[in-house]
Amino acid sequence: MTEIVDATDADRALKARHRAMWALGDYPAVASEVVGGLGPALVDALRVGPGERVLDVAAGSGNASLPAALAGARVVASDLTPALLEAGRRAADGRGLDVEWREADAEALPFADGEFDVALSCIGIMFAPHHSRAADELVRVVRPGGRVGVLSWTPEGFVGQMFATMKPYAPASPPGAQPPPLWGREEHVRALLGDGVDDVVVERRTLTVDRFAAPEDFRDFFKACYGPTIAVYRAIGDDAERAAELDEALAALAAGHARQADGATVMDWEYLLVTARRSRG
Repeated sequence: MTEIVDATDADRALKARHRAMWALGDYPAVASEVVGGLGPALVDALRVGPGERVLDVAAGSGNASLPAALAGARVVASDLTPALLEAGRRAADGRGLDVEWREADAEALPFADGEFDVALSCIGIMFAPHHSRAADELVRVVRPGGRVGVLSWTPEGFVGQMFATMKPYAPASPPGAQPPPLWGREEHVRALLGDGVDDVVVERRTLTVDRFAAPEDFRDFFKACYGPTIAVYRAIGDDAERAAELDEALAALAAGHARQADGATVMDWEYLLVTARRSRG
C-alpha cells in the first residue's frame, strides 16, 4: 500500500510540474505563429464532419479544437493547463466558435466510455508521461467504429532533435516517465493502440516553418515562448557557460535544418500522423 501511495504522490507532483511548465512563456504564440498548420492537417485526415462529437486531448490553446469546430463538430477541448484553456477559449470566442473547455489529465479523462465519435490529439498527448495509460484513455472514450487520430513529432525530425539537444541540460526524468518523441515512432504507437483499433493509417509528413529569419531567431523565440525550453534554461540557472553552450547548440540545430526557398529561410519539421478506428469487437 505504501508503494502505491508514493507512486500516486509522485505522479501528482509530476503533473503539477507539467501544468506549470506549459503555462510558462507564450505557447499560444507557438501554436498560432509556428505550428498552426498541424491542427487542420489532423482534422482533415480524420474527416471530421458536422454534428460529430469530438474530444481534443491535451488540446493546449486549441490548435485542433478550433478547426474541428469550424468543420461543424461539437468539440470538447481538454488540457491539464488552465492558462492554455483560457487562451483557447478567448480565441474561440473571437471567432464565434462554440467549444467546451475542460481541465483534464490525458491519463485519466473524466468522460464516459464511448462518449465521442472522434478523439484526437495534436502534439499534445505525446507529453503525457505514461504512454500506455494515455493511449488507453484516448481509445476508451471513443464509440466502437469511431475514429482516433494522433499527430506527434518524430525523434529524427527537428523537434525531436531539439529535445535531444536540450536533454543534457535538463533535470533527469522521473522513473517511469517515457520520452515524448516515442509517439513519433510507428511501432510504438501501433503497440500502444494494440487490438483496440482497426484500419490504422500511418504517415510521415513535414511542416514547413518560415517564421524565423535566422537560426538565432528560432532559438530566442523558443527561449521566450516555449515552456519546455524555458524550463531547461531555468534548470541551468546562473551557470552562464552552460547557458551559452545551449544557446549555441540550439542555433546550430536550426542552422543545420534551414534552407532557402523563394528568398526566405525555411525549415521542415517532421511529424507522424496516425489515424485508426476503434474496434467494434
